[in-house]
Amino acid sequence: MSPMNAHAQQAAGGPEVVVVGGGISGLAAAHRLVTAGARVTLLEGGDRLGGKLRAGEIAGAPVDLGAESLLARRPEAVALAERVGLAGRVQAPATITASVWSRGALVPMPKGHVMGVPADGNALAGLLSAAGVERIGRDAALPPTEIGEDVAIGAYVAERMGHEVVDRLVEPLLGGVYAGDAYRISMRAAVPALFAAARRHPTLHEAVRAVQRAGAATPSDAAGAGTGLAGGGLGGAAFAGIEGGVGTLPLAVADAVRAAGGTIRTGTPVTELRRTAGSASGAGDSGAGESGASTGRWQVVTPERTYTADAVVLATPAGPAAALLAAHAPAAAAELGAVEYASMALVTLAFRRADVQDGPALPGSGFLVPPVDGHTIKASTFSSRKWRWVDEAAPDLLVLRTSVGRHGEEEQVHREDADLVDVSLKDLAAATGLAARPVATTVTRWIGGLPQYPVGHLARVERIRAAVAGLPGLALAGAVYEGVGIPACVASAERAADEIIATSKTTDPGAGH
Repeated sequence: MSPMNAHAQQAAGGPEVVVVGGGISGLAAAHRLVTAGARVTLLEGGDRLGGKLRAGEIAGAPVDLGAESLLARRPEAVALAERVGLAGRVQAPATITASVWSRGALVPMPKGHVMGVPADGNALAGLLSAAGVERIGRDAALPPTEIGEDVAIGAYVAERMGHEVVDRLVEPLLGGVYAGDAYRISMRAAVPALFAAARRHPTLHEAVRAVQRAGAATPSDAAGAGTGLAGGGLGGAAFAGIEGGVGTLPLAVADAVRAAGGTIRTGTPVTELRRTAGSASGAGDSGAGESGASTGRWQVVTPERTYTADAVVLATPAGPAAALLAAHAPAAAAELGAVEYASMALVTLAFRRADVQDGPALPGSGFLVPPVDGHTIKASTFSSRKWRWVDEAAPDLLVLRTSVGRHGEEEQVHREDADLVDVSLKDLAAATGLAARPVATTVTRWIGGLPQYPVGHLARVERIRAAVAGLPGLALAGAVYEGVGIPACVASAERAADEIIATSKTTDPGAGH
């Protein structure tokens, strides 16, 4: 719908909707709603929009300080970028090759696997020991494994193919997406296509081949080469970036929301939700009138003002959502309160190219790090090699970044900035031989940034949705529900917006006339 048509519907009295949360989920929901004719107000408690998507710069070079790529094989995020005017800036990586820093060497990332689970163990011969490769082959002789309604992907793959493939490939790949522990992460949630195939086929090899034949993409959206944040077409590239940074996407969505008549307020934390019988029209503050209709409305309380609306989209992390729902859906609040999060830090480093000309050749787009080797960093992305826009904007610089922190490793993330820079340089030197000193560094922490998806997570989400189903005009969106990647967050947001739109049509007395 064009902004002109949206304005016309708003003038005619579209539903008043408050979106709580200004990350990509809240912004995508607001965009979907406002372009469908809703009167939208988005409230963000912090002083900036975008959540874990954040554009910045280092030594004058534009960089992403949060998630840096989109899973291009899922359409939602790329389609949203196109709708808000960024189509010409979406681009594939300059290189798609990557490595694994294993046992002191950079080994090319194996091909022919599904989130680290191979169809042929021989493809991992350069990464695993001979015994590890042989163990993978035993899967074909094992009796089928009953996996029930869910299973930890690490535990299941280790049972079928051995621990080495989990520790050396599955774990670092999943760590890049969830900053979690493969031996706890739900297979049903993290790799649903493989989970479904494993329930149909007697061996894991056969399940992997079935997924590959179907061309199913893994649904998770790693931020580059395993940097941990939650991202066909583009020449077939699996991932895409945006010129200027993925962090420009939420800003463009916000501009589009405003252009279509929506209101966005930062620095406006929501402290309470109230349900009240209210007027069917005129959504303003708490003095706008609250009596008349029997359908009831929502009051969204902030320190400065109370907003009254027909519907609310909660697009916040689990903890804030739990606090706001406690009085209305205590069962949902309890489930949300039990969701665990991982924290991580990104260390961005800029070097003068002149200082590294005679140094090592950094291969591909970066490398992953198996936790079993005991290093501090869990991945590094060679941003200047991976993204043309970084290279073109700062041709005299070499920009790299590392990521630190997994679930249960809070002490790593809270180290001093200088310590995180030093340990990153130490690990980079050990992995690549890079000995130059950076001309600039930036440390960005994402505390409680990534929800964990342990076994049973999707069943928890189902219980949460069932518990709020009886609350008219309330929908949920965000990384906790349908995936941590950017496309999954956009899909979650659009689902929430569509629920509100459908409900408003069925409750509008004039609908269908």
